Amino acid sequence: MVVDVALEPISMDGALFTKPVIMAGPCSAETEEQLLNTAIPLAEMGIKIFRAGIWKPRTRPNAFEGVGAVGLKWMQTVKRETGMMVATEVANVKHVYEALKSGVDIIWIGARTSANPFAVQDIADSLRGVNIPVMIKNPVNPDVDLWIGAIERINNAGIKQMAAIHRGFSSYEKTLYRNVPQWQIPIELRRRIPEMPIITDPSHICGNREFLFDISQKAMDLNFDGLIIETHCNPDKALSDANQQVTPDGLKQIIDRIVYRDPEVNEELMLTLAELRDQIDKLDDRIINLLEDRMGVSEKIGSYKKENNITILQTKRWDDMLKTRLNLGNRKGLSEEFIIKLFRSIHQESINHQTSVMNKE
Repeated sequence: MVVDVALEPISMDGALFTKPVIMAGPCSAETEEQLLNTAIPLAEMGIKIFRAGIWKPRTRPNAFEGVGAVGLKWMQTVKRETGMMVATEVANVKHVYEALKSGVDIIWIGARTSANPFAVQDIADSLRGVNIPVMIKNPVNPDVDLWIGAIERINNAGIKQMAAIHRGFSSYEKTLYRNVPQWQIPIELRRRIPEMPIITDPSHICGNREFLFDISQKAMDLNFDGLIIETHCNPDKALSDANQQVTPDGLKQIIDRIVYRDPEVNEELMLTLAELRDQIDKLDDRIINLLEDRMGVSEKIGSYKKENNITILQTKRWDDMLKTRLNLGNRKGLSEEFIIKLFRSIHQESINHQTSVMNKE
């Protein structure tokens, strides 16, 4: 289902943003000198939007939670000295009023806030009658409807210049990334709101500098609209999220390496893609049929367990099976993360079928 959201292109000084949009600046504003020492080289690189956190929602108390409203004066200095637009995160109505009063050009709603419909509605109500671009990060939990709900609330308040920020999703399990990208969720957002610009936040996805280029390239390969990358004049001394920030020179190296693909497909390429997609469709049909056969066997196992009064879950069997599938998947070039997710889903469906059989009167 396509969601009806009224959008207008985000403009900057009368000109439309050009794709890809690059937003850069430190995780947190720390001092006026730090902001200027970061912003000036970014402006010289041609970066048009400077981002910095003024209020920082931290997971635990006693961490650095931002300098507060005084940092907005430093943002005004950056704007005056470099001509860049300035952007910051807001988490409540007070933040909105302070940001608007200080001439902030763009605001965004963070992942913790977008997960709370009450908080988003309060912010939406405070923005009625205001003409400012608003960006909405995905909620911490992987729920595309919750993300869309936050977008709709802001849009219903009359905000037409909007963008979504993909910053990855929290996971209890240890993964390669700080926040798992789960690309299928922003892809689904694009399917349901085709005109919504999507900006990827590699810094919060990665949690470190090592994978910033890889995530940035993937976002561009998916034809997303831009990147927001945390950049600091001295990242190792940063007061928050030091490991995921780069220097302005490090940012330039990332941007210079990115390959930008052509989103337009000519007729000859479309024919080739159509042939390959037809192969995919046939393979998917085979997969569905195989899964049907597999669940048929699971139901027979359920009947046997019922007849012999055996519990459904056999932990050792499941553990052995998962190890075997992981080894096989590794030999076939499939990632461990994919195999675990796939067979957990298959195992859960198998349990569902066995449960149905065992509890049938």
